[in-house]
Amino acid sequence: MAPKFQRIVVLTGAGVSAESGVATFRDPGGVWAKYDIEDVATPEAFARNPKLVQSFYNERRARLVTASANAAHHALARLQRDHPGQVTIVTQNVDHLHEDAGTSDVIHMHGQLRQSLCTRCGARAACTDDLGPQAVCGSCNGFGTLRPDVVWFGEMPYQLDTIYERMSDADLFVSIGTSGNVYPAAGFVAGAREVGAWTVELNLEPSEGARLFDEVRHGPATVVVPAFVDELLNAKGLTRQA
Repeated sequence: MAPKFQRIVVLTGAGVSAESGVATFRDPGGVWAKYDIEDVATPEAFARNPKLVQSFYNERRARLVTASANAAHHALARLQRDHPGQVTIVTQNVDHLHEDAGTSDVIHMHGQLRQSLCTRCGARAACTDDLGPQAVCGSCNGFGTLRPDVVWFGEMPYQLDTIYERMSDADLFVSIGTSGNVYPAAGFVAGAREVGAWTVELNLEPSEGARLFDEVRHGPATVVVPAFVDELLNAKGLTRQA
């Protein structure tokens, strides 16, 4: 692995939070093995049965109360804090564990479960309690209905312009705990390679796109991520970005 990287983009998926007790989605026994996507994770589902959708996300939000950041989250926070260059953390996760570990300016491309979103005015607000099927927005005097601030299937991920801007200038792209089959995130590695970035996959097992990476390391996130971060921070020749 090249020793000098100044502009790092890290993409994290469900695998980075799995050891914190947060359920994954596509693994056997994951969320989508128990629920039909079309029933709980689309705008049409919310219009058709808001009670069911709110209940699904209320349950997931309640389970986050007992989840805490693990060694992988803390390692990435340390990388961002101690690396002399730029470190951008992009996550597909809707939990808060990166922030709990001390990471700042996390790009939540799929939204955040502990926020609500008004369907009328677009106002966002902190949300730690249950949302009812007819929860209303205080910012537009109750004219709008509140929903979880998560990106549903058929909706555009958040902050893509910022993500692509950071990717276009990256010299290292690291993908952690992702399945490699959900776009647009699954296409990030190809974009990173196009701009000449070194690409690394850290995952429990090979993802669908593992062959596209320059380097792959497989094992639990709490093991492989801290080890990789240690190597980056201890690499000889690492210099501050001009």
